Amino acid sequence: MTPARALADLAATRSVYGSPGSPPRISLLRVLERATLRTTEQVKALHELLCFLHAYPDDEEVFGQVSRMLEGFAARPDLQRHRRLLVGSGIAGTDTVYPFGFSTAKWLAARCADRLSVEWADVAQPDLAAARLQLFSLWAERPVFDEPPLDGRKWLDRLRGRGTDAAFIIRRSAALPVAGMANDHLYDELGLALRVAAGPGAPDRTRARVPGHRIVAQRTPLRLSRPDIVAEIAKPPKRIRRVGERQAAGLLDLAREAMVTRARDLYTFTAASLKDACLVDCGDGLEFFCVGVDPEQRLLLDAVYGILTLRNGVPIGYALFSALWRSSEVAYNVFESFRGGESAWIYGRLLATIRAMFGADTFTIDPYQLGHHNDEGLESGAWWFYYKLGFRPWDPAVARLAAIEAAKVASRRGYRTGPGTLRKLVSANLFLQIGRRRRDVIGAVPTGAIGLAVTDYLNDRFGADRERATGELAAEAAERLGVRGWRRWPAGERLCWERWAPLVALLPGLDRWSAAERAELAGIIRVKGGRRESDFVARFDAHPRVGAALVSLARGER
Repeated sequence: MTPARALADLAATRSVYGSPGSPPRISLLRVLERATLRTTEQVKALHELLCFLHAYPDDEEVFGQVSRMLEGFAARPDLQRHRRLLVGSGIAGTDTVYPFGFSTAKWLAARCADRLSVEWADVAQPDLAAARLQLFSLWAERPVFDEPPLDGRKWLDRLRGRGTDAAFIIRRSAALPVAGMANDHLYDELGLALRVAAGPGAPDRTRARVPGHRIVAQRTPLRLSRPDIVAEIAKPPKRIRRVGERQAAGLLDLAREAMVTRARDLYTFTAASLKDACLVDCGDGLEFFCVGVDPEQRLLLDAVYGILTLRNGVPIGYALFSALWRSSEVAYNVFESFRGGESAWIYGRLLATIRAMFGADTFTIDPYQLGHHNDEGLESGAWWFYYKLGFRPWDPAVARLAAIEAAKVASRRGYRTGPGTLRKLVSANLFLQIGRRRRDVIGAVPTGAIGLAVTDYLNDRFGADRERATGELAAEAAERLGVRGWRRWPAGERLCWERWAPLVALLPGLDRWSAAERAELAGIIRVKGGRRESDFVARFDAHPRVGAALVSLARGER
């Protein structure tokens, strides 16, 4: 059998399980292990099939064969021949180039500093980096403050010594006397594209897997059809368990590796809190690693969590969701190697997990995820994926257009929505509501109006002096809510108290609340900056007044 034929036969049976008469995968894999493929497309196709079978093996023999082939993939002669055309693929033995954010850049510098370099051809404003060198050097290295001893890149090459240019910039950026998110911004404004060269320590997606994870063989057909999403949400996951910081750190590294090798950054992974992590077991080898965000980078209202989707310990996708008002906004992605499989069923298990964790009865999809100002989402058909699962637009104009398009699809064989119409459809949120009809949910509450109300209040009372506003409002909030000693609280709790203080000043009807209700509001604000943001959501949603008060503030009702 020729390598091309073996590859074609393996691809033809990619999603076929439990079906008699199909070629045994193990024999095809053995042919391909010894073969040399001719084209870049063939090398990549083999890699993607191996990744799929790594997550969905027929049995232990197939898993072992696939694992050996993936472990040695970087050394394949055909991979070596085509590696320059596979830059950015994340395949072992190839380079990755991407403008990673500061958190990811620091993670890479700690892991594989010698593999990092700046891809200067992709840097839009290299002069910004040159200007920053004054801050990266010691006073004695620049006797004349406004006259560097060398120009631009020449000085950088001298300053970095034996290290790489990227590692020097990252480490010196981290050492600046600027903390937290401000330091992130200073680095990110440089716009540096980083090259992560293949080699020891460099991340790849080829061998990505939780070490020692047990195998669940795929002996039955994949769940390829759309589920009854409401019924699926009603089935809770098998188990949700908290994980310690050591295990969370290992899973977070796997998540960051999965994103880096696909040239992506995800806020919840780069700003993750190892103290707020759990592992969700959905059965059949499907798990979700769920991690919250460090208090400094938490949103004012919604709690945000990141998800790494695992099948047999292999990363197959990720998700990002926020929760509040017993509702959730969900962004869902399946990695390319695993699309066309159980995506819809896995999505149902994700929503069931969010419902089990936060009691959500309403789910929404942001327009960007559907394709609004996002060509990838538009081309993927995301809007129809969610519409066919039962999501609907609440915007009246979009709802009318959706009904017209759905009727055309139902009555005209082969009909496809045109790009102009699709751009109109994706301009508004989609919603799925499984409880009573209500509109006090994420995506329907105009939370941006809360920020504008705060801005107007601060300007009227304090002008540009936000520092005075922070101190005075925090003290006033403590007095109104009966709180003492908040300045001695842990840093995260104190920070969230200061951030919420303007809301306390503006909450409609707060003075009519009982003392117990005001005291509970103080506790809610405090846990916003605590160990687990899920505690904030539980107490917020259980409070009889705070959710409704914020909705009233958002809608201009005083």
